[in-house]
Amino acid sequence: MTLKGIKLRIYPNREQQLKIKLNFGYNRFAWNQMLNMMIERYRNNPEAPFLNAFALNNLLPALKTEYPWLKEAESTSLQATNHDLVEAYRKFFRAHRGFPKFKSRKFPKQSYTSRSGIRLMDTNHIKLPKLGIVRFKSGQKLTGKIKNVTIRLSSTGKFYAVLLVDTDIQELPKTNNTVGIDMGVADLMITSDGIKYPTIRFDKILSKKKHYWEKRLARRRLQAQREIAWDQHNKAPEPRELSDFKNYLKAKHMVAKYNEKIANQRNNYLHNLSKQLVEQYDLIKIEDLKTKNLLHNHKLARAIANQSWRKLRSQLEYKCAWYGKQLVTVSPRKTSQICSNCGFDDGKHTLDVREWTCPKCGINHDRDINAAKNILSA
Repeated sequence: MTLKGIKLRIYPNREQQLKIKLNFGYNRFAWNQMLNMMIERYRNNPEAPFLNAFALNNLLPALKTEYPWLKEAESTSLQATNHDLVEAYRKFFRAHRGFPKFKSRKFPKQSYTSRSGIRLMDTNHIKLPKLGIVRFKSGQKLTGKIKNVTIRLSSTGKFYAVLLVDTDIQELPKTNNTVGIDMGVADLMITSDGIKYPTIRFDKILSKKKHYWEKRLARRRLQAQREIAWDQHNKAPEPRELSDFKNYLKAKHMVAKYNEKIANQRNNYLHNLSKQLVEQYDLIKIEDLKTKNLLHNHKLARAIANQSWRKLRSQLEYKCAWYGKQLVTVSPRKTSQICSNCGFDDGKHTLDVREWTCPKCGINHDRDINAAKNILSA
């Protein structure tokens, strides 16, 4: 059995939407209260033992007594929030990740996780805790045991349910083929077989439409801020907020819409490529790139970020695990400057050098294909 995430677009009615948004608030409040308690506890006694999720769950009854409206929350979602907080706290101290932040209702994306009471009614309806039966659309058939569900609200106002399903995934037939892959900017991937998968700049395709609304968003935000400042200066009885300006909200929604469309197109492209590679090869070798370091090059930062190399790698990782294939990461050091035929080191080449001839064996190399061959033989 394998754990698999399945994303559904759900269509709750008005009453269900209100319940979802209230539950966002309940979980946000519980997160902030628990995080504040943990900060104060550490401040008072840095030597105090680390609290686990079970200890935080024991504090929930007292919190519900102090705030009775918290009893309306979906109970397992509060426990999931405690678990996520403990994990975030642990990553800060042990893996040196960022410190957990207080959550705000102004964040464009909201979510909560439920662990029980989830049942599939038919091909288009699902029963969710506290919400009842909700209509959904899915691009794939739902099979297996549902472990939990995460309800999400996107920045464009769409509701999604992400199911974690324990299901059987059939391994793909073996092909006895291996491949080395070099990541690039002009081309997204270059394989040791000489195949180049092109880069598609989805951000540039929609750049004019997106920029049209970005200009209006900036102008309308500035105009709204001036009116808010005027209200404060004149001590208006009901001072307005940015959320009260409909034109500003419309421009904000349109910018989010185009950002979401760009992200969806890119994800779809990467999913198609990663599935194609897993179907064709039994062993895939890729570069272990440190994208964060590469983004320091400001001339290429935007193009590198558009490639989403890390996302492609994560897709290959879990798909290889699902379908019985193998993924190996290789150090990218000197892969583009060593001759794949004789092993001669020709020294560092600048990025504008796309082809070079080995002075030892005389073979002319395409820089990227040569790198892919070195990755395969590493």
